[in-house]
Amino acid sequence: MPLQFDIRAIIKSKAPKAKIPNLVIRYLERIVHVKQMNAFLRKYPDLKGYEFIDRVIHEELGCSASIEGTENIPADGKPVIFVSNHPLGGLDGMIIAQMIHETRPRPLKVIVNELLMYMEPINNLWAPVSKTSLISKEQAAEQQRMWESETDVLTFPAGACSRLQHLDGHWQIRDLEWQKNFIQRAREYQRDIVPIYFEGKNSKFFYFLACLRKLLHIKINIEMLYLVDEMYGAHGKHFKVHVLPPIPYTTFDNTKTPKEWAQHVKSIVYGTCH
Repeated sequence: MPLQFDIRAIIKSKAPKAKIPNLVIRYLERIVHVKQMNAFLRKYPDLKGYEFIDRVIHEELGCSASIEGTENIPADGKPVIFVSNHPLGGLDGMIIAQMIHETRPRPLKVIVNELLMYMEPINNLWAPVSKTSLISKEQAAEQQRMWESETDVLTFPAGACSRLQHLDGHWQIRDLEWQKNFIQRAREYQRDIVPIYFEGKNSKFFYFLACLRKLLHIKINIEMLYLVDEMYGAHGKHFKVHVLPPIPYTTFDNTKTPKEWAQHVKSIVYGTCH
């Protein structure tokens, strides 16, 4: 039986006792583009990994990307941590992962929201984290093995896609505060950090919804439901990716806290490309 993306089954797996009206299910199926995704899965039932990503980017979405600074991606040597801003919330991760794979053909894991594990053709590329609960012992052990291995890691330290924010006197689309975990891992496993800046933005509707939710003090990340819709809305767009010079792990000494170092790297990403 061909693989199918099933909204109702996903909801049931996350909230077995929840009773969701059919009207809501149909709306979710529309904004998550279930028909389009399942048509693609039926067309290419055997596609996996980077070949799947390549077809999604170039055929399903008709997108393209140009890369500046590929010379900053280490050609070989010990494993590194790639860190990037996260303007799109999905498509940017696929484009960056594909770029790294083509330039540095070695194992790579991308730290993502656990919901992306439902995309079976590419879930072997992901290292899941949960926004609502602790990861399982098996997932924790797998991540430990990942950090101890020769596998490169791509992470988005904001933990969520960029939002519209009022900074320095005007409105900007920026990541939220970067979390310190990648600094701690760089220190612990002696991994250099390769910063990446991805040029891109979502629709005005997405940012309006995010601002409205914040204004109404709604904690549930409603706008996240629209990320697949945003991905399909990016059809035909061209993106630019900037790879910045690696930062040696020895840089992250005790003159700053891990949290301060995280914001320092974030400032490098945004400061270099603006």
